[in-house]
Amino acid sequence: MSSNAFFSDLLASISERGRTLLRRGGTPDAKQDASELIELCEALLSGRGEASGIAIAREVLDRYRQLDEAGRLAFFETLARNYGPDRERLSQAIEAWRAQPSDEDASDLHFASEPRRQELIRRLNRAPGGTSELVALRADLLGLLNRHRDLAALDRDVVHLLSSWFNRGFLVLRRIDWQTPANILEQIIRYEAVHEIRDWDDLRRRIDPVDRRCYAFFHPALVDEPLIFVEVALTETIPAAIAPLLAEDRTLVPTERARPAVFYSISNTQKGLGGISFGSFLIKQVVEELRRELPKLENFVTLSPVPGFVPWLKQASDVPVSDDERTLLENLEQPGWFEDAELASKLRAVLEPLAAHYFLKARTPKGRLIDSVARFHLGNGARLERIDWLGDLSPKGLRESAGIMVNYLYRLEDIEKNHEAYANDGAVVASSAVKKLLKGEGRRLLDMRLS
Repeated sequence: MSSNAFFSDLLASISERGRTLLRRGGTPDAKQDASELIELCEALLSGRGEASGIAIAREVLDRYRQLDEAGRLAFFETLARNYGPDRERLSQAIEAWRAQPSDEDASDLHFASEPRRQELIRRLNRAPGGTSELVALRADLLGLLNRHRDLAALDRDVVHLLSSWFNRGFLVLRRIDWQTPANILEQIIRYEAVHEIRDWDDLRRRIDPVDRRCYAFFHPALVDEPLIFVEVALTETIPAAIAPLLAEDRTLVPTERARPAVFYSISNTQKGLGGISFGSFLIKQVVEELRRELPKLENFVTLSPVPGFVPWLKQASDVPVSDDERTLLENLEQPGWFEDAELASKLRAVLEPLAAHYFLKARTPKGRLIDSVARFHLGNGARLERIDWLGDLSPKGLRESAGIMVNYLYRLEDIEKNHEAYANDGAVVASSAVKKLLKGEGRRLLDMRLS
């Protein structure tokens, strides 16, 4: 750690001296527009010395931060439009390959096809703090991407490099507990995306008791910034609701009596790393850690939200419901509907089979599972184990899933087989209990047609 700090300070010193020389040479230190920023990028690509290159990279990143949204869009559009491959060099490499294909020509073709913006991004990464700022830059790019599809090629290049820099070999797993530095704990509170952490006392209940664990992945370039973290509860049985896990007055479970380890929240902290998956690695490594610490654990399960369920009910054209059932579902808009036992029973008879249909049959126009959480866990080799009625009665849970949660089971001997089934055939591996709900739906719809 001390040698890393020394090296970082050394780079920062070199960078600052180089920037001072740049400014003495006439480069202004005021807010710059995108065209002046591009001139600096050209200077960075020109191959100047290492010290001045680091200084220019730092200057580019600093001036980028001063741009408003219009300036950033202009900057990104220039990179997308003018910083692709060197076309003349690429044409020559193609002709050489066609004339006499060889390993050497293939290598030339590979390097000739690389966009200039990739080398620019690599050089920007040399600046002190460059990796963190490039992640933030990519977050800005994502914010513009939906409205400006011409930036897609630029985004692919940024993702290509970030995927290399943030591959599993560079990630470090650390346990988060009450002794973890406060600046990291503050980020756990801020970035919890599934079940809000209300205050420091709430955080302590999640990471400090004997039956709770929290783990996060870190990267050497972002030492005090967790990339993704998972919260784990050690329980005696597989839970069907989130409230008992988070209750202030719950009874602690001694570790020797714990049988399932329950992953009840996984949150990403870096928007700029969206689309670069760490979650599967995190779960697998946490499973290994827990098995070493607690060999009596029998199951590894999730208690997961279903964020796409209610939007699907409201918007999809292929939801298998009758007009009467559609009218019944309108009661979901009533506050406290779940407190009416008779109404809740009627809704359950409709919603549980629909939830089974949602996971086992419903698909997007591209043939993908609708639910992002389901895609994640099933793609990692989990089995859809159970649909939990009224598992989450928080406002968010009621709004997104009508209170429904699900358990995904990670059976270690089946993970690879389940992953292959999903990856190759799109097959959802589900328990008999979930499948029976779907069969019940089929009988219900048949009775409805015959009546």
